[in-house]
Amino acid sequence: MNTNANNFNMFEIDQKIISALRKIGIKEPTEIQKKAIPRILSDNDVIVESNTGTGKTMSFLIPIINKILYGSTSSSVILAPTRELVIQIYSEISKLFDILTKASDENNIMEASLDIISIYGGRDINSQISKLKSQNKRIIIATPGRLIDHINRKTIDISKTDSFVVDEADQMLLMGFRNEIDFIFSNIKSKKQILLFSATIDSKVKKMAYRYSDSFFTIRVDGKDVPSTIKQKFVFTTDRNKFYDFCKTIENDPPFMAIVFCRTKARVDNLELKMAQIGYKCEKIHSDLSQSKRERIMKDFRNLKIQFLISTDLSSRGLDVEGITHIYNYDFPERVEDYIHRIGRTGRIGKEGISYSFITEKNQNIYDEVCNHLNK
Repeated sequence: MNTNANNFNMFEIDQKIISALRKIGIKEPTEIQKKAIPRILSDNDVIVESNTGTGKTMSFLIPIINKILYGSTSSSVILAPTRELVIQIYSEISKLFDILTKASDENNIMEASLDIISIYGGRDINSQISKLKSQNKRIIIATPGRLIDHINRKTIDISKTDSFVVDEADQMLLMGFRNEIDFIFSNIKSKKQILLFSATIDSKVKKMAYRYSDSFFTIRVDGKDVPSTIKQKFVFTTDRNKFYDFCKTIENDPPFMAIVFCRTKARVDNLELKMAQIGYKCEKIHSDLSQSKRERIMKDFRNLKIQFLISTDLSSRGLDVEGITHIYNYDFPERVEDYIHRIGRTGRIGKEGISYSFITEKNQNIYDEVCNHLNK
């Protein structure tokens, strides 16, 4: 029997990284990590089709860290569609770097603060420019728009980047970022590796991928779109009665932590006001809020100062907040993929979760599509 088959010793990665992973509670690789990490370590171009909650972020961060920290001069650009996802990826990699730096008894591990930088809008660009001047930029995690701003200002040089990661590629295209991704890629002159991570690999993702390389390995993990740990419930209601039915649902099954999804920013604003008026500990988050306020709200949510986070689909992709027990689709989504990503914020890493979706007559067609998809 191979005793390494279910732990990170199965990969050719440094033992210090394995030890750091254990310290943050990651002891065994997920299925997607078992398939993706060896390919990435071997410098292959990779497309990974990965459902929510499968551990995809660590499947590219682990080999990137391994290459950079131990004997390599490589550098990476990681693109993500939202500021919140950039912040989350930065947080995950910083946790590992902090442990590695403290644990090192040699002077061969660079300070994390000198290696990693997050670039996104809503923050003072002059402060970012100052950091870029002083830092040895080995890993850049960025949203497309702000990264392009720095490229055009010549405050950042990505020409010698070795690996180019596009996270949530399908969402990138849905948000209209294809031209921005093309522009960023055109500025990388010494490309060695391209990594695309996508919840779904459709014709648009494939078309984008093969603009950059014709030698991709495609990696998929078989399994249900929705983990069996998520119990799905549907509440049939009317627009007039929806808020009453929503509050009644909360009363009958109180959540520990919950995200409530609405269709538009105006709907989020309205629901937050109504919930606050009757005493719920809630906050709203959407793209009209300042970046500092969005970060403060997410910090409060993670620290359990907020019970209900009321959001647009801004929070449905990539964000991983430990302890979310309930998802409420106050407004039912307009696409099957959005439904899957929304409820995937709970029931993560084998833990149980529950979703409640409120269905009105106008949602019947997409509700039928969701049911047909889940029953395949």
